[in-house]
This record gives sequence, C-alpha cells and structure tokens, in this order.
Amino acid sequence: MKKYFITTFTLTLIFWIAGSLELFAFAAENSSTGSYYGTWLSLIPPLVAIGLALITREVVLSLFAGIWVGALFIVGFNPFSGTAHTLQVMINALVNADHIAIIVFSLFLGGMVGVMSRNGGNQGIVNVLERFATNRMRGQLFSWLSALFIFFDDYANTLIRGNALRPMTDRLNISREKLAYIVDSTAAPLAVSAVITTWIGFEITQIRNSLSSLAESTADPVIAAQLQAGADSAFTIFLHSMPYLFYPILALAFVLMTIIMKKEFGPMLTAERRAYSGGGVIRPGSMPATDTSLETLQPIKDKPRRWYNSALPVFTVIGVALWGLYSTGSAGLEAGERGITNIIGNADPFAALLWASFAGCVVAIALSVGQRILTMNQALESWIGGMQSMLMAIIILVLAWGLGGITGEVGTGTYLASLLEDSLPLALLPGVVFFIAAVTAFSTGTSWGTMAILFPVVIPLAVAMGAGVGFAGGEHYTILLGSISSVMAGAVFGDHCSPISDTTVLSSMSSACDLIDHVRTQLPYALVVAVVALIVGEIPAAFEWIHPVWGLLAGLVILYAILRYYGRDPEANISS
Repeated sequence: MKKYFITTFTLTLIFWIAGSLELFAFAAENSSTGSYYGTWLSLIPPLVAIGLALITREVVLSLFAGIWVGALFIVGFNPFSGTAHTLQVMINALVNADHIAIIVFSLFLGGMVGVMSRNGGNQGIVNVLERFATNRMRGQLFSWLSALFIFFDDYANTLIRGNALRPMTDRLNISREKLAYIVDSTAAPLAVSAVITTWIGFEITQIRNSLSSLAESTADPVIAAQLQAGADSAFTIFLHSMPYLFYPILALAFVLMTIIMKKEFGPMLTAERRAYSGGGVIRPGSMPATDTSLETLQPIKDKPRRWYNSALPVFTVIGVALWGLYSTGSAGLEAGERGITNIIGNADPFAALLWASFAGCVVAIALSVGQRILTMNQALESWIGGMQSMLMAIIILVLAWGLGGITGEVGTGTYLASLLEDSLPLALLPGVVFFIAAVTAFSTGTSWGTMAILFPVVIPLAVAMGAGVGFAGGEHYTILLGSISSVMAGAVFGDHCSPISDTTVLSSMSSACDLIDHVRTQLPYALVVAVVALIVGEIPAAFEWIHPVWGLLAGLVILYAILRYYGRDPEANISS
C-alpha cells in the first residue's frame, strides 16, 4: 500500500510539473529549442528528476519525468511528441558505443559474480577474510585498501570491489550504504588524482586543446607562442595542478577517518546502527539496485567453498584489464613515446574492460565445471542469473544517460558555463569554478561531460584574466593551476552527490544498495568535505596565502575535529 501511494504521488507530481510548464510556453514562439537553450529554464529537467528522486525514492519514474519534461521544452509542450522524443533520447543513450561497452561490461561482471556465488567461491572468500577482517573496522579498512589495487579505472574499481566485498561486509553487519560510500568515494577521487589512470589522457587532451585553440586565436605572436608552449607542456601543467585537488584528496582521507575513528553522523549513522544492531544491512522496504536473492545465485549445498574460485576470476579481470590498457595504449606509439603514462593515456579503457570481464566469466565457469561443482547447465544458469540481477541498475543507468542527453539538448551545461563569463576578482576564480563544476556535474550526472564543457571555457577565461602568463613560474600561475584542478575536483564532487550520475548508480549496483539510500547517506559527507576543501584549500591557495600542502593538512585537521566532536560510534550504546 505504501509503495502504491508513493508511486501515485510521484505520477501526480510529474503531471503537475508538466502542467505548470505551460506557464513558460510563451518562450516557445516557434516551438524551437532555441528559445530555451542555454537559459535558466534548462535547469528544470535535471532539477525535476533529482528533486522527485530524493522526495519519493521512485528513481525510475523520476528520471523518466526529468527526460520527459526536457523533451516537452524541445517539442513545444506537445505531450505526445514529448513522449516520442523521450523514447528517442533513451534509444540514443543506448546506441552510444561507450555506453554499450559499460552495459556489457556490467552484465558480464554480474554474470561472473553469479557463477562465483553459485560455486561457493564468494563464501570461501568470506571464510578466508574472517581470519583477518575479524571486526567491522577491519572489514571497512580492507574495503578502503582494496581501492589501491584497482586504481587505474573508476568503473572497474567500483564494480569489482563492490561485488567482491559485499559478502564479507554483510557477514560483518556493515551496512550496504557504508559499503557503497567506501566504494564510490575511493574510485573517482583516486582515478582523478593518480598519474596512471584511464582519466589522464582525457584530462591532458582537454588542457592541451584549450590552450592550442587559444594560441591560434591570439593575434599577439609573443603571447601565442607562450600559449602554444603551455599546450606542449600540458602534462607538466596537469602534474603541477595535482596538489590543488583538494576535494578528491580530502575525500579519500575522510573515508579512512570514518573507518579508523569509528565515527559516523547523519543518515550514515542511522544506517550503521541499524546494521550493527541486527536490523539488516539494507533498510527495510528499500529497493537494492541489484537483486541478490535469486535462487540461481545461492551456493550449491554440500559442495566445497573454495576461495580461489572467486579470487582467480577477479585477478583475471584485473590482469586482463591491465594487459588490455597496455596493448591498446601502446598501439600507434613510437618506441620513445612508450612511457607508462603515455600508454595509459592513449589506451581504450572500454575495450580493455570488455575483454577483462569476458575473460573473468570464462575462468569462473571453467573452474566451476572443471571441479564438478556445477554442471555446464548450472553454470550458465548462474551466469544468466547474475546478469538478470543487474537489470534494475541497467535501466536506471540508461535513464541517467538519457537525462544527461536531454540536458545537453536544452543547454544545461552551456548555461552553467556561461555564469563564469561575468567579471569577478581573479583570486576568486578557482572557488567559483569549483562551485560551477559541482553544480554542472550534479545536474548532468557526468564528471567527464562536465570537464568537456568547462575546460574550454575556464582555461581561456583564466588566461584572459591574467592567470598563467608565461606559465610555469609566470604571473598568477597558481590561479591557472587552481582553476584547472577546480574543474576536475568540482566534477567529482558533483558526481558524488548526484543520483543521476553513472558512477553513483554503478556503486549502488555493485554494493546491492538502494540508489537513493546511497545518495542520502553519502551526500552529507561529500558536502562537509567540499566545504572544508573550499574554505581551507581553494580560496587560500588562490590568494597565495598558503601552499596547497598546508591547505590539505589544515583540511585533515578540521575533518578530524568534525568527526571527533560531531561523530558517534554506531557500535556504542544507541541511547548515548
């Protein structure tokens, strides 16, 4: 009855919002997108989706509503044409080659986990880890440390760790919300702040292209030469900007602090108390993004629980992924260019992850059938069951991509980027960029899309305002570095907070956690870290009051104090 009421309430809100949009119909003079593109009205579709999702917890309907509302803008408020365009947007989200690769990778990985669950390998891993992860703190610490072994890609980091660690964390009564937070807040922050990751090629290319375009459009030959020199040394500029990645670095540290100090606050404290007291690792009535209750995913009775039946497929995925990154990245490079950073930056991560997940499936099935734990028919049933368990998450993921597509059509990112064009003090630029990047990523659900939108705007704006003259060692070089890092850090922060983000969905998927529960519990932590990063990092470093290292140290001290005085131990007396 409660579920029926919430669904009815959500549908009522959707139609009420659609009806209210008629008030803006005056802007659609020719029923064209141009009347809305890049205006404040472009914020309405993502706000509708995000607001409805947080209020009603009906993620699928809320995302569909956001796409539909955006489609209404585009077709001139015709509900039938809007519905047709909504379906077309979802199809466009599916036919994207990278999106298909992520879906297939996720399905293959789900299938592999299904076989590992059925053959008892996951239970064997839990039995082995019990010797080391003897309590909740050690289990969470192990979950945090595991990120360091799959640092090279955020998608692989999220999907592999969540699925592999979930049986252990369930046994230790660690809430799925906490597991999803650990997985989510160590994947993208590590990928954006490490030198050898699948992100680096994209980031360096954005910096180089922005400076090269600026050099070509500059009439002064001296300045043009400086800009081109900066473009040629884009990798050096990227390395110099890394200490200014305040939010990603502090986010990684804050996760570790909550584990070691055994302190939580807000909705996460409630979730952890529920799990510790025996109320369940998921909230009663929640809808986990992955269904782990299927019969085909339960271990066969009276069969051995061997840890290597899970470990070997996982190690295969990691090994093949690394090999795939090397083989695709080294292709086309000259012998002198084959440094590890160039190879990873030039690699095709989607192809590597596809090969890796397929290889993991083959190894998992071969181990199961070879040891006669499963018949081939049982192994294939478990493989299909594992993929079936990912269906809800895949639907949410496609809808999230569709919403990202509709925000592109109505110009949400363009409008937010245009807010930077107004004049402001140079030293405030990194802080303002961080805020705009966060809002853009939150509204569009993509960190890479945010960087693609903002880098071509932020870098020319910073240079035009006098930042980076002469580049390394030049005047206001730190402002340029801070602005570049703020795009990346703000994109990751907004991505963390958004229920329409692909990495948020994937973290919920791999951890088998309700998507909105994950957002509600992670959001306060992300906001606290972001505010601290802005106050003691972004702003002071831009004004050159402190070195970024001192800003990071100050941030760590403040975050420790916040946990020390406002956090509570979920294992302590609940009445205390």
